[in-house]
Amino acid sequence: MYEQDSLSALDAITEAQRIAFAPMLFQTALCLRNAGILAYLDDQRKLGATLDDIVPHSNLNEYAVSVLLDMGLSGRIITCKEGRYRLSKVGHFLQHDTMTRVNMDFTQHVCYQGLYFLEEALKSSKPAGLKVFSDAETIYPVLSQLPSPACESWFAFDHYYSDAAFTAALPFIFARRPETLYDVGGNTGKWALRCCQYDGNVTITLLDLPQQITLARQNIENAGLSHRIDFHAVDMLGDAPLPGDADVWWMSQFLDCFSPEQIIAMLSRIASVMKPDARLCVMELFWDAQKFEAASFSLNASSLYFTCMANGNSRFYSVDKFYRYLEAAGFQVEQRIDNLGVGHTLLVCKKF
Repeated sequence: MYEQDSLSALDAITEAQRIAFAPMLFQTALCLRNAGILAYLDDQRKLGATLDDIVPHSNLNEYAVSVLLDMGLSGRIITCKEGRYRLSKVGHFLQHDTMTRVNMDFTQHVCYQGLYFLEEALKSSKPAGLKVFSDAETIYPVLSQLPSPACESWFAFDHYYSDAAFTAALPFIFARRPETLYDVGGNTGKWALRCCQYDGNVTITLLDLPQQITLARQNIENAGLSHRIDFHAVDMLGDAPLPGDADVWWMSQFLDCFSPEQIIAMLSRIASVMKPDARLCVMELFWDAQKFEAASFSLNASSLYFTCMANGNSRFYSVDKFYRYLEAAGFQVEQRIDNLGVGHTLLVCKKF
């Protein structure tokens, strides 16, 4: 993957122009979708539709529809033959593929405005783009206060990639029959709820920031599981004491929110209080552990969200580098399971 430059000079300069105007193409695709044009062309897939046909079935005037259609042609989102427009394969996935829709909404609502400040973020190691939403130092304490639709798109993005992986990971986590599990970075409490539904005996403690625990607590109360799920408000980057009774320490899409130095520091703290026979279970998306190039591309693009919007110093890591961080913190990988859900890897680790 990415080992050689195989494009011809003509293909390369064409790709360079697509990059130069990439924001225009992205916004065109979004507007074609939101205006109902993709949906209408999908309905007319056999006969196609003329410009005059399309305009009344969108929420835009003829001029607006025409410029979108022209750019849609250049972007290979639609095709046109004898004045009749049809949806291309790319257009089909823009309209129907859930992953594409989630990614586009996340890019538009959470990242797009802030990415203007990417260069500033790269130079300062701070999330310079977050200023479009908040003056907080990182995005995490203010996630639930993000304006709509950014808040909804953030959680939709997070849950889309975690939900399927949760289901696939459960048998591996409960193979050891843990009685107590710590959910570090418990977010909205989804994993804790899934664990309680999967195993009737396990008890869970969520370890997270106070703001996140408030959100999770409400979800857990609504599910009627407050008697099995406890809470421990803590900043994992701080030095407050950690509990140490868990059989399993679970972290899902959590450590990608921190720099290598912070990851090693947090894992070292956990190692210092873990029971000798406990296990650390880390589920992450690693860009170099993907089956498809498009998945690696998506993860490397999403890393810039961390750079510009989230905290300025984290990313989706390579699995090779992540092994080094675990080792530096006193852990070795006992079991590795790739391709859980939408490209997740589960690392089951024990202390040296």
